Amino acid sequence: MPNRIAPTVESLLRSLSRGRRAGPPLSSATMSEQKARLLTEVDILCDLTPEEMTWLGEVTPMVSCPQGKMIYGQQDQAEVLFILKRGRVQLYRLTPEGKKLDIAVLEKGTFFGDMPILGQRMQHLFAEALTDCLICVMSRPDVERLILKHPQVALRMLNVLSDRLSEAEERLETLAFQNVPARLAATLLRLAERDTVRMTHQELAEVIGAYRETVTKTLDAFQRDALVELGRARIDLRDRPGLERVVRSG
Repeated sequence: MPNRIAPTVESLLRSLSRGRRAGPPLSSATMSEQKARLLTEVDILCDLTPEEMTWLGEVTPMVSCPQGKMIYGQQDQAEVLFILKRGRVQLYRLTPEGKKLDIAVLEKGTFFGDMPILGQRMQHLFAEALTDCLICVMSRPDVERLILKHPQVALRMLNVLSDRLSEAEERLETLAFQNVPARLAATLLRLAERDTVRMTHQELAEVIGAYRETVTKTLDAFQRDALVELGRARIDLRDRPGLERVVRSG
């Protein structure tokens, strides 16, 4: 039976695809094979058989979103689940004064979206591509079919959501009780991938709830103390124990 995409999801897909960079034309078979291969690298889907991966690649659209693209906004009403295959996505709210309140920065291999059956809601949230992203889009019927046939996928999703909640509680405690150096050091330690954080000073400021100028001054101090080395939109951690001491002292 052909996959039926809800009108709201179809509209969202058109919006995401608008203006994206064109690549060389691929046959539908090649596209399905590529998508199936990419989906095998997502942890929550690791229990699926090759045939099921192929089915998922056939029924789920995959969209490329350039850096800065709004993936989901307050005006969107689609019940949809995004699986982030490549890139990084920022989830945030806007205060009535227009100030951005960071909720989470998501890395490749995870999921987000508006899918109440999974406890995922995007009310009053924005999702923006921090880097060029490759995203698999699932409608509610596809998600229901997947988790009914493979309950272990739902269990893996619950584990991800549980970790996300614990991280949010930890961040809230940090914002409430620690100073800027301690908050920044804790964030660098949390986000570091192979001792490198690929974020701008503005993005870090939004994550820890501080001004960009304050973050820049604090990073300069960290560099003088040989805790980090600053590059263009990247920060290399040089002294993890030293950063951990900053967190404890804050």
